[in-house]
Amino acid sequence: MVAGLGDLDEISADIIESCRRGDRDAFHALYEIYKDKVYSIALYFFHGDASAASDITQQVFLKLIRGITQFRGESGFSTWLYRLVVNACMDGARRAKPREIAADIPDTRSEPGSQEEDFARRQRAQSVQAALSALPVKFRLPMLLRYFEDLSYEEMARAMGCSMGTVASRLSRGHRMLAQKLESLR
Repeated sequence: MVAGLGDLDEISADIIESCRRGDRDAFHALYEIYKDKVYSIALYFFHGDASAASDITQQVFLKLIRGITQFRGESGFSTWLYRLVVNACMDGARRAKPREIAADIPDTRSEPGSQEEDFARRQRAQSVQAALSALPVKFRLPMLLRYFEDLSYEEMARAMGCSMGTVASRLSRGHRMLAQKLESLR
């Protein structure tokens, strides 16, 4: 068994070293630990397009396999991986044709309520998802990393290749833009 599988936030140096040596089990462990997080970011980044999210997830893990020796350990592995995700999403966005916003991103909450309440909750969730997807990339990405992946400002700055001040500024502006788009929900 590969060490570090229980720790979803950060993996052990043993797994990284095993990956550097080409250990397939170690790569599989990395994939199992991070596949859902990578896919989730890509899914929201590409407006609920499952095909684009799957493509990006594959690209990220291929880059990881080829480039694991470039991970120097100066930051956490997850931060380095998020940088791969950010780059892959940005590259994918540059190549992609404009897509319609998909409203079928699943709402995974299971709160009890009447059918009307459930319908209203799904409608609100779809409106929020559509508004978030409509944000420009440089404001959408920090929102995804902060609220979906719960990264700190420092981790976000490393993943996005910018300063913490830029992260704070983009989040602030993203919040204002999102609030404007959601004004109609009130």
